[in-house]
Amino acid sequence: MKLFVIAGEPSGDRLGRAVMAGLKQLDPGVSFDGIGGPRMTDEGLKSRFPMEELSVMGIAEVLPRYRQLMRRIDETARAVIETRPDILLTIDSPDFCLRVARRVKEAGAPVRCVHYVAPSVWAWRPGRAAKMARSIDQVLALLPFEPPYMEAAGMACDFVGHPVVTDPQATEKEARAFRERHGIGDAPLVLALPGSRRGEVQRLSETFGGALARVQAALPEARVVLPCAAPVVDLVRAETRHWSAAPLLIDPGRDTDGAEKRAAFRAADVALAASGTVSLELAAADTPMVIAYDMGWISRQIIGRMLLTDTVTLVNLVSETRSVPEFIGKHCQPEVIGRGLLRVLERPEAQRAALRETMARLGA
Repeated sequence: MKLFVIAGEPSGDRLGRAVMAGLKQLDPGVSFDGIGGPRMTDEGLKSRFPMEELSVMGIAEVLPRYRQLMRRIDETARAVIETRPDILLTIDSPDFCLRVARRVKEAGAPVRCVHYVAPSVWAWRPGRAAKMARSIDQVLALLPFEPPYMEAAGMACDFVGHPVVTDPQATEKEARAFRERHGIGDAPLVLALPGSRRGEVQRLSETFGGALARVQAALPEARVVLPCAAPVVDLVRAETRHWSAAPLLIDPGRDTDGAEKRAAFRAADVALAASGTVSLELAAADTPMVIAYDMGWISRQIIGRMLLTDTVTLVNLVSETRSVPEFIGKHCQPEVIGRGLLRVLERPEAQRAALRETMARLGA
């Protein structure tokens, strides 16, 4: 079996690695081609170009790189058509991946197109499902409520569970050792997670720093820990240099097995996180959270008018609660986020039932 696999960001790279490992167990002779990051490379993929070129999000962020992205779409589609894999497996990054799949189908190539991670048509732009069905044969969904949306548009769709439920978690002993190792003791510990994309970090770092400063003003003994995503380590270091609540940075270059990051997740009393799948990682670690996110002004205006749900936090959606406070768009302001963090620190148990229900529904 030959697969052409495309992932465009760290979360997709993680999913891609798991798929590649699973397929190698089922068919030791399987071969891979495509685009991916370090995790997929470890499983044997030789990426045709750096995955980081695709890690852009939002209208304002994409526009300056539009021509380059279009060239990469053409180049990738040609590679699929020429190599004739059995399956084109596209992972998330729909703006790039679905354009590639469409060009492959339009060329008449006999390739089955499978997309891993259903687009959030339940949240905004529901017409995407019908448009997607023109080029995608099958969807692999991470969330249990997604298959009906995809099937109604004419695609096969399977809920395959969310990989977060199989991730290793730190023990209480490892969390305590983390606190002792870094001199934190019993002080309140806030986990800061401003995103894995450069644009996210640049937009959110000042706001996150301001919110954390308000927490530290109310709780002077509070500490902050920030596990960095590999593509933005240097940027995070530069952006947080001016935070009054100086964070303990966890560099993935040194934390090669992720043990330090896992311990930080378990040791934290509360997390301040950008919107996205990180909320599920926090739920898996049983860590209460506050979600905050903003985007470029143009993206905010357009998406704000198209949003179909009253929450964008996956824990809230999967658990069918509104337990996790979120501060999105114009509400993403340091003062209100800081107050939200202090409220969660006062009553962390208020989220725990929703966190555990989320994990159960995702396949734990």
